[in-house]
Amino acid sequence: MDSQTKMETVVLGGGCFWCTEASFNQLKGVDKVISGYAGGTKENPTYDEVCGGKTGHAEVAKVIFDPNTISFSELLSVFFSMHDPSTLNSQGADVGTQYRSIILYTTDEQRKTAEMFIENLKKEGIKVVTELKPLEKFYVAEDYHEKYFQNHRGAPYCQMIIDPKINKLKEKFKSLLKS
Repeated sequence: MDSQTKMETVVLGGGCFWCTEASFNQLKGVDKVISGYAGGTKENPTYDEVCGGKTGHAEVAKVIFDPNTISFSELLSVFFSMHDPSTLNSQGADVGTQYRSIILYTTDEQRKTAEMFIENLKKEGIKVVTELKPLEKFYVAEDYHEKYFQNHRGAPYCQMIIDPKINKLKEKFKSLLKS
């Protein structure tokens, strides 16, 4: 990407951040994905604190992308396909506020696009409990969470939970994938 490209950032939470990071790292136009915590009140939370459910933070992924290559609407299409936006504070066996569905936008345009996207899903009869709010603070997760799927492909969680999501991504969003 050339130096003239204006990158955008959005922070998305759709359950475990290992799944979110793995999915968005596959997309062309996505420059970087960083696992972390956001949406809560505790300063500098740790993984154990967030998992304890008392920080208010969700496990999220900061997605830095080139809107000239992949639109925010396309990112939202992937986001809503890779998790269940209808379950409050849970994704599969992961239960707690840290696993909630959340979009933390960084521009007013992102907010408007997300509101319209969610409204359209609801018109289609899809229950959406996704929280939508401005990004206030993002905390980078501990190093061992970065590229977790890439670095732990043989781990049972990766094989049973993340692999099926990546396969779904490859089937449904082939045109958006990096070559």
